Amino acid sequence: MPRLSSGFVIAGAYADKIRRTMFAQLRDYVRRDKEWSQKIAFAVAQLNRFLYTVLVEQIKIDKGDVVRIRIDYDIDEANKNIVWKWDTIVIEAFRRIPQEEVDNITKKLISKAVEIATAAVAFNIVKIGETFDGDIIYALRLNDRDVGAAIVTPVNEALAILKRGAVIEPTPAIFEKVKLEIPSGRTLEDVLRDTLSTVVQSARHVSADEALKMVNAIRERASIAPIAKYEEVEEESEE
Repeated sequence: MPRLSSGFVIAGAYADKIRRTMFAQLRDYVRRDKEWSQKIAFAVAQLNRFLYTVLVEQIKIDKGDVVRIRIDYDIDEANKNIVWKWDTIVIEAFRRIPQEEVDNITKKLISKAVEIATAAVAFNIVKIGETFDGDIIYALRLNDRDVGAAIVTPVNEALAILKRGAVIEPTPAIFEKVKLEIPSGRTLEDVLRDTLSTVVQSARHVSADEALKMVNAIRERASIAPIAKYEEVEEESEE
């Protein structure tokens, strides 16, 4: 059974490392059939969504800490799917907290892994500026941290267009050209939040570098400082 191992990696960079590792392991499938690329990206997004819940929301690990993630998976060639073996996942976190705490939280959440991996993401949406031609620029936040940005064109009280948006957490992704229909009694921000909450299912899953580049390009439109990139560290040895 194939196994994914992230190696030792800075917590702020694990999502991109997992994506690159999976595509490297399954490169032959992608070469034979390009549809595998979308399937792999979707599976990676699900795994990263689960890891975000464990590492960021529950353990509250810092981006500069080091983690290592290992998990087995099956390759369903008939249906072109990656099936995570959630009961094999091992998450190691290296900071001044007991490993037992990490293990206990991971085990507690494994039974809900599928639910968590596809759950909606509750971004906090904050208006940070407007462009000269009337577009609205929003910062997207999780746990009071900036993790993305979006630019929206209001059309009228009942309609707006999400021109583009991107997030680097819980999994790097890009949104492009989404119509936002605003029902009576709801705000543009409400509808935008609902649309972005389906990041795992509906967005285009990309590398962390690509997502961060778009986030910072949007932030620049509002003269907001860019989000810094977190570099990974290489694993010296694998058990």
